[in-house]
Amino acid sequence: MKQYMLAVHSVEGAPARSDEDTQIAYAQTDKINSELQAAGAWVFGGGLLPAESATVVRVDKGTTTMTDGPFAETKEQLGGFWVIRCADLDQALAWAEKCAVACMEPVEVRPFDGEPEN
Repeated sequence: MKQYMLAVHSVEGAPARSDEDTQIAYAQTDKINSELQAAGAWVFGGGLLPAESATVVRVDKGTTTMTDGPFAETKEQLGGFWVIRCADLDQALAWAEKCAVACMEPVEVRPFDGEPEN
């Protein structure tokens, strides 16, 4: 089985979600997590704090610098993720569709490097 990361994107400037919709998304995501676990596809997952909470660590010629904020200046940031185990990309995409509906955000699917297709 190959592993895939399903990355949840938060889009800067998108309308703020209501507290009620946030609670709905959390409940739906919990249900998808249970489905992934029951199907044996679950490896790991979690939500992330906003990109502003990030610290970027860089090492250049032996000198380390640490700066506040996200690495990339972009309108989309990683808001959470799942790592899942699937037979193929089609199965990963089917899970991603369910996850996108549940969390009410776009989900990007990426295979891990170096793992052979079955």
